[in-house]
Amino acid sequence: MIIKPKIRGFICVTAHPEGCAAHVQEWIGYIKKQGPVANAPKRVLVVGSSTGYGLASRIAAAFGGGAKTLGVFFERPSEPDKLGTAGWYNSIAFEKAAKAEGLYARSINGDAFSDAIKQEAINAIKEDLGQIDLLVYSLASPRRTHPKTGVTAKSTLKPVGETFTSKTVDTDKGTVNPVSIEPANEQDIADTVAVMGGEDWRMWIDALEAANVLADGFTTVAYSYIGPDLTWAIYRNGTIGRAKEDLEKTAHDLQKRLSTKNGRAFVSINKALVTQASSAIPVVPLYISILYKVMKEKGLHEGCIEQMHRLFERLYQESPTPTDEQGRIRVDDWEMRPEIQQAVAELWPSVSTENLAEVTDIAGYRSEFLKLFGFGLPGVDYEKEAEPHATF
Repeated sequence: MIIKPKIRGFICVTAHPEGCAAHVQEWIGYIKKQGPVANAPKRVLVVGSSTGYGLASRIAAAFGGGAKTLGVFFERPSEPDKLGTAGWYNSIAFEKAAKAEGLYARSINGDAFSDAIKQEAINAIKEDLGQIDLLVYSLASPRRTHPKTGVTAKSTLKPVGETFTSKTVDTDKGTVNPVSIEPANEQDIADTVAVMGGEDWRMWIDALEAANVLADGFTTVAYSYIGPDLTWAIYRNGTIGRAKEDLEKTAHDLQKRLSTKNGRAFVSINKALVTQASSAIPVVPLYISILYKVMKEKGLHEGCIEQMHRLFERLYQESPTPTDEQGRIRVDDWEMRPEIQQAVAELWPSVSTENLAEVTDIAGYRSEFLKLFGFGLPGVDYEKEAEPHATF
């Protein structure tokens, strides 16, 4: 079948298998070009490994450090009358590329919040790896069913305390529109923390530690974002921010616990990028469109794979790993440079539907968004019939 992008709201409901494979190869090519990362971990578990930062982490570990990788994700395979998700095609492409170079790669598709998937991962580690040196926790899910209580919580994107009014961009239509979001109630906050906070990360460590599959000197890292004043109310001071505060508290607790066995736990604060998760957050796509323009003009732009390469260098080549006063790794450091943020803040008030293409890099945003689903990759003939039923 011939596969074209179909956009609904902030998501693309189609994915191109060959395009996804080309995107994965693009990232692999970048990592191989950088050369090996010294002291890199050799046995790596990535929870949330099929897209964005998680996929980039798995690629950086495998092709930058020669690691054996186990990936956990929750994606929809293709069906007779349905395409698979981009993450499904990405993961197939990654495994094929890894195995072609003699690298161990195994994937588990299922609900990472569940006890059953944790046990399946533990069994795979015991069978194939013995122990793991690194756990990357990179889950991004809108809901979570608690494995003990059976209660399903749904995350929300809301400010805390008062109504938030700003502007955002409809990336599909190319219009800049006002946006007003009512504040969260206590249940909204609690549910978002339950989905996106640190409890499940801790549960993974609990299960892995109880199974004795954490190697001496084990490291774990989870991903977060802080951002500028422009997005503060909806992100860092909103429901997501409360969840990320819980994630950071969890990192401190895990660090104390793991340090007794030479282990480490970090939260990495990453750059604002076009991902399936970030595209859903009001205001953030407009901020990213301006940020891309500014950072590209100054030669500082990075995507997921460049960010993860820098993160792995910091984790394994710099001793001690550099952190801020709160113990966080800051690979958002280029984004948060004062001159970058000043330039973004100066452009923000002037952005309108009429000058969107001139004042922002909305074209770059759209290009990166479509790439997430395998569209717009060089060397792929999108007019040609594609095989939608790719398998591992």
